[in-house]
Amino acid sequence: MKKIIVMLGLLFVSHSLPLPMSNTHAQQEVPAYAKWGQLAIKEVKSKYPTAQIVDYLHEGKEVHGSSTIEKFKLWLKQPDKEFGVHVKISYLTATQEVEKIEFQESAS
Repeated sequence: MKKIIVMLGLLFVSHSLPLPMSNTHAQQEVPAYAKWGQLAIKEVKSKYPTAQIVDYLHEGKEVHGSSTIEKFKLWLKQPDKEFGVHVKISYLTATQEVEKIEFQESAS
């Protein structure tokens, strides 16, 4: 009887302990566009210093010959308005040297 009580106690304790979690989700890969997203955020903060960035979206990329264009949309909030800014970062694919950065504001 004593053995059964000890075994039930051990079983209860072992089931109440947290299981080690796999960190598969914690070690997600950094997307290839992350470097360009950081640059887009930096440039938007520089162009709109009083605005708060409230959302961020990578809209994709386009390859044109030896150049690549990464496209982002950032949603900004200022005391008097909210608006979107589309950012296009054009760079040489081989060297990743930035060719130009374009901004276009949008109401939606």
